[in-house]
Amino acid sequence: MNTPDDSQLGKATVYADRYDPSLLFPIPRAAKRAEIGVTEPLPFHGVDIWNAYEFSWLDARGKPVAAIAEFRVPARSPNIIESKSFKLYLNGFAQERMADASQLIATLERDLSAAAGAPVVAELSLPSSVVHAIRDLDGHSLDEQALDIDHYGPPRPDYLRTRGADPLDEALVSDLLRSNCPVTGQPDWGSVQIRYRGRPIDREGLLRYLVSFRTHNEFHEQCVERIYADVMARCAPEQLSVYARYTRRGGLDINPFRSSSGEVPVNLRGARQ
Repeated sequence: MNTPDDSQLGKATVYADRYDPSLLFPIPRAAKRAEIGVTEPLPFHGVDIWNAYEFSWLDARGKPVAAIAEFRVPARSPNIIESKSFKLYLNGFAQERMADASQLIATLERDLSAAAGAPVVAELSLPSSVVHAIRDLDGHSLDEQALDIDHYGPPRPDYLRTRGADPLDEALVSDLLRSNCPVTGQPDWGSVQIRYRGRPIDREGLLRYLVSFRTHNEFHEQCVERIYADVMARCAPEQLSVYARYTRRGGLDINPFRSSSGEVPVNLRGARQ
């Protein structure tokens, strides 16, 4: 079984510029899900949205083409794809001639689906065709609360609690999410939205809980699933979604979404992205 320590993370790497699908490094989701009590059938729906801003290939005449690529990896896939391997794989197209965009998309979807273990959808947009409007996650910000905080890890689900009895629909957001790569220790910075219906979640406790990820070592997708599982277990909302938008590294950003319903998230672009 592949583990993060077996990947190219934290190791000196030769950056290939030719197509090589063997560079993709899948990591099973099951072990980390077991830590938070998540088993099949999954208690949530969701997707991991990847955006690649440094992607280029050669057209049939050898002229470079640059594009922004979006990839959607379903949460039901048995594997995540380690991000450095994903970057190395995409870099491999730099000197590769492709007949047209449809051939490239078919190649990307075939390789990424094989690595993830479930169908991955790819979409390419030329920079000139993209409207780069900034749109942050909507909701009430938790970050203006005046709090004394002294716990930054490991995550503390006991901070989570409800108050009052009357259910409501609301979205709460924070830009203070930070965790670390479990192999290199590099920080991962993100914004997160918790949208729910149910008894009001205590905002002070929720912010303390999110800050408690600050020195926690876990991949993006695993952090979001942990947040979802902890909020569901401690606050028991009737409906829940957790959406995190992380800043990019190496031209890639990863944006996991988990929900109790089958809704499809918008791939917006935050101010820090």
